Amino acid sequence: MSSTPEWSGDMLDRPEMVEAFAAQLRRVLSDQADFVARIRRDAEAMWKANPPDGYGSFEAWWRHRWVRSPFAEIQEHLEKAATLTFRLEARYRRSRHEIPARREAAAQAKQAPALPRGGPAARPAPARATRQPDQAPPLEGDFLDLIRRGRSA
Repeated sequence: MSSTPEWSGDMLDRPEMVEAFAAQLRRVLSDQADFVARIRRDAEAMWKANPPDGYGSFEAWWRHRWVRSPFAEIQEHLEKAATLTFRLEARYRRSRHEIPARREAAAQAKQAPALPRGGPAARPAPARATRQPDQAPPLEGDFLDLIRRGRSA
């Protein structure tokens, strides 16, 4: 049996799980972008300092460009992917929690009976408690740790 939990969609039902997932993904992508940047920096310096024998200056420049460009593109894509994790987290929070909570509050407001002028005030049913993102409990551990704890509970 594998030590990593199997994926299921219900793992991302809670905002704190999505926040932990996005943070961990962002960290991994940033680490990989840093790794590619180090390799790119070293490869560029090595190529400039030690061009292969028999290359003219144009051919050395051309081949250097062919080595450098893919590393630069990979690094850019990794950095962009890391920034997209913020959009992932925000979209999830809005579409799965904030928008449904507003719709539910609006539906309950529509269903609340109109107050009679002189009679006692009718109490509407309490709204479903929704946790705002700024009220989330502090995260302890990364996404996979939270999943393991959730599965073992």
